[in-house]
Amino acid sequence: MKNLQYLSHKMPYLPDGPSSGKLIVIEGTDGCGRTTQSFMLRKWLEIQGYGVLDTGWTRSKLVGQAITDAKEGHSLNRLTYCLMYATDLADRLEYQILPALRSGFIVLADRYVYTAIARGIVRGADEPWLNDLFGFAVIPDLVFYLRLDVRDLVPRVLRSGKMNYWESGMDMNYGDDLYDSFHAYQGALIEQFDNMAEKNDFVVMDGREDPDTIQKQLRRVVGEYLKTPTSTAVAG
Repeated sequence: MKNLQYLSHKMPYLPDGPSSGKLIVIEGTDGCGRTTQSFMLRKWLEIQGYGVLDTGWTRSKLVGQAITDAKEGHSLNRLTYCLMYATDLADRLEYQILPALRSGFIVLADRYVYTAIARGIVRGADEPWLNDLFGFAVIPDLVFYLRLDVRDLVPRVLRSGKMNYWESGMDMNYGDDLYDSFHAYQGALIEQFDNMAEKNDFVVMDGREDPDTIQKQLRRVVGEYLKTPTSTAVAG
C-alpha cells in the first residue's frame, strides 16, 4: 500500500494517506476510441474480480451540466473553460476518485488532467499556470495514449456524422471553415499529447489498430502491472 501522490500539491482538505487502489487513464483526441476501450477494459477487470469505478470529463454533479450548457452557447471564455474543467475534476476527485482509490478500487479515467492541460495550452493559456491549476490531481499509475494522426482521425469523425464546435477549435479563430479548423486544432492537440507522452512515460498505442487488438494490448499491460508485488488493488 502506498500513499497518495499528487502532481504538485494537494488541496488542503483532501487526504494524502495510504491508498490500495489504482488509477488507470486512457488519453487521446476525440474519436480515437478511448470510451470504447475504457468500457471493454472495465468489463474485463470486473470479470477478473476487481472493483472498478469509471469516470470522465463533465461527470461532476456540481458543474458537469453547467459545462455542457455553457459550451452550447459557443461563448465560453478560454480561461473560464479551463477553470470549469478544473472544478469538474476537483469535485470528481473528492467525491468519486479518492474514495474509490482509498477503498482499493481500480479507477478508469476516460481522459484526465492531460487533456485539460493540452486544450489549455492550445487555447493560449500559460503552461506553468495550467500545471499549477491542475496540480491537485492524483498521479496516475498507468496512462495509455491512443495515438492517431489528424489524417487518420478526420475520417473517423466524419463517419460519426458531425464535427463538434469545440473539438474543431472554432473558438480559436483558425477560420470559418469547420473542416480546416478541426484539422488545425486537433493537429495542435496531438502535438501537445506527443510531448506529454514523452515527458510522462505514457504507454503509447497505435489508434489505427482495430478495437479488439488495442484491447488485447491494454489487458496485457494492465494485467502484468496488477500482478507486480507493489500492486494492491482489491479483487472481490
